[in-house]
Amino acid sequence: MCALFHPKEDLVDSASLDQTVRVWDIGALRKKTVAPADDILRLSQMNADFFGGVDAVVKYVLEGHDRGVNWASFHPTLPLIVSGADDRQVKLWRMNDTKAWEVDTLRGHMNNVSCVLFHSRQDIIVSNSEDRSIRVWDATKRTGLQTFRREHDRFWILSAHPEMNLLAAGHDSGMIVFKLERERPAFSVSGDSMYYVKDRGSSNLNQGAKTLSYSPTENAALICSDMEGGSYELYVIPKDSFGRGDTAQEAKRGIGGPTYCC
Repeated sequence: MCALFHPKEDLVDSASLDQTVRVWDIGALRKKTVAPADDILRLSQMNADFFGGVDAVVKYVLEGHDRGVNWASFHPTLPLIVSGADDRQVKLWRMNDTKAWEVDTLRGHMNNVSCVLFHSRQDIIVSNSEDRSIRVWDATKRTGLQTFRREHDRFWILSAHPEMNLLAAGHDSGMIVFKLERERPAFSVSGDSMYYVKDRGSSNLNQGAKTLSYSPTENAALICSDMEGGSYELYVIPKDSFGRGDTAQEAKRGIGGPTYCC
């Protein structure tokens, strides 16, 4: 169903309807000379056993899915693989020089998982499915962060931009290109002053500030986020702190959806 090169090592992973993911060592291919593309006869003769024999050796066979596997992806920097299958599960695998093993299973999709990958810049996993959804998972905590849905279209394929905060997803009626989170910070303007959230020290998607509201009468800032299903932090800003770089007092925190805090 799919085959992907490792970003750095001489490895290929493949996903199959035989319910397995296989990792192939293709180091021997470095010693082969590939014919020019316009030399059709020579190329066809060479390809008779090009990907066979000792050229590609199965290094690991990952077994754990109960139905056919549709996709498997390498992590860009860590020895991890993520896979998605018709058993509606996303599985995380780890490998070393001698073996590979299952780390965890992510459950939540209601139909076949079509594609799954690691985000190139954040510690998250993104998967899509025939259940018409795209799901975002915390790769460390292995918990769901967000779900995006389409009303009528099944999702089939995903791709992450290697440098920009962009993903593309193919569905029944076309393709969408989107960002998982905005890059502009939450801010509020009051008079000739602007208040904004600067680097909250979190890399998790669900902990980013979504909105900031400032009350000039209370001289306080209310910050809302999606953390824990909806939360807020209320900061009282010292009135004589402008221009001195002073920080606000310890925040008052609470749980609540946007209806209550934003």
